[in-house]
Amino acid sequence: MTERAEPSSVVVTGLGAISSLGSGQAAYWQGLLAGGAVPREVPLPHLNMRATRMYLTPDDAVPTAPDRLGAVPLGRGPRMAVAAAREALADARITAAQCRELPVVMAVEMGNADAHEVARGADGAGGIAWSPLSVIAAAVGAAIGSRAGNLSVGNACAAGGYALTTALDMIRAGETERVLVGGGESFTRIGMAGFDRLGAADPVRCRPFDKQRAGTMFGDGAAMVLLESAASARRRGAEPYAELAGAAWSCDGHHLTAPDPDGRQTVRAMTDALTAAGRKADDISCVIPHGTGTPVNDVLESRALRRTFGAKTDRLPLLSLKAMIGHTSAAAGVFGCLTAALILRHARMPANAPIDQDPDCDVWLPSIDPVPLAGDAVLINTYAFGGTNASFVLCVAGRR
Repeated sequence: MTERAEPSSVVVTGLGAISSLGSGQAAYWQGLLAGGAVPREVPLPHLNMRATRMYLTPDDAVPTAPDRLGAVPLGRGPRMAVAAAREALADARITAAQCRELPVVMAVEMGNADAHEVARGADGAGGIAWSPLSVIAAAVGAAIGSRAGNLSVGNACAAGGYALTTALDMIRAGETERVLVGGGESFTRIGMAGFDRLGAADPVRCRPFDKQRAGTMFGDGAAMVLLESAASARRRGAEPYAELAGAAWSCDGHHLTAPDPDGRQTVRAMTDALTAAGRKADDISCVIPHGTGTPVNDVLESRALRRTFGAKTDRLPLLSLKAMIGHTSAAAGVFGCLTAALILRHARMPANAPIDQDPDCDVWLPSIDPVPLAGDAVLINTYAFGGTNASFVLCVAGRR
């Protein structure tokens, strides 16, 4: 029997972020340590909805260019994604020549919808030609001068996890040495209205695992990471933030929007990701849960975590990221990856925003001081409508 080859190591060598915490990964990390952002009223008229607030990126952090891709106007999401991409590439010290051969994989949900809404609205100029919402990957590729392929991954709020693992497979298969992966989202009427009509939007703030949680609250922004083979990083003398050690997908197909109350497939995604990373439950030092703030999701994820980690759940710290930056929809998984890379770099997890915790959410959410990292691996969960789940593990590079 031929022995199966060990998968090649893939590391994170560049990070870029624009969010409600400001522009740049440094502002992002300091904002997390300070307790996160505060939601604001969305600057759109006639929002006849119960929930009209979001975690908004400050206007001075939103680039004004590039404002077009050919004939297509670009909204906030693509513009923020381009800026975050440039930060990640500069952070990784990627040259213009290397950018030409660099594939782009983007997680997409609302994509460029805000530009369409502005152009087609009562005060818009109109005349916008038909174009897909997923132009964000093409916009990033064009801005960095890439002549390689660009790919949009549209698995709703789990798209970031799927995009990262797609890129991981591309590198491990030898198709490329590097992939730029990201997501960028902004506020849209259609996105807000959909969750409002579902009764899944919290009008106060995003408060996962809280007794009073009433749904999720969106946040806009963009997160970008450069994934690279460990061999390529060594040749360039790049210092990795972390290794993307393993990932797994699952789908329960239970309902269009509701998760399967059994939770087997969410447990499966986590346990398979641990196996793919060559890790055991005891090796994980903290978890960034999906944790949207919807009444059903948070209880089911808490139970799935307890089934995965057993008694360790009592001492396993969770970072409720959406309580700090809102639910960044398709970009959420990439923000989770970026946050985990920074946690591993700084060897500590920021404290959570304080909550009145629901006893049915029996997990540990430390909220007083940052938590020193007791191990060297972080698990990130991303879930979505349709029962799609993706979990992945980041660990300190070179410690598999």
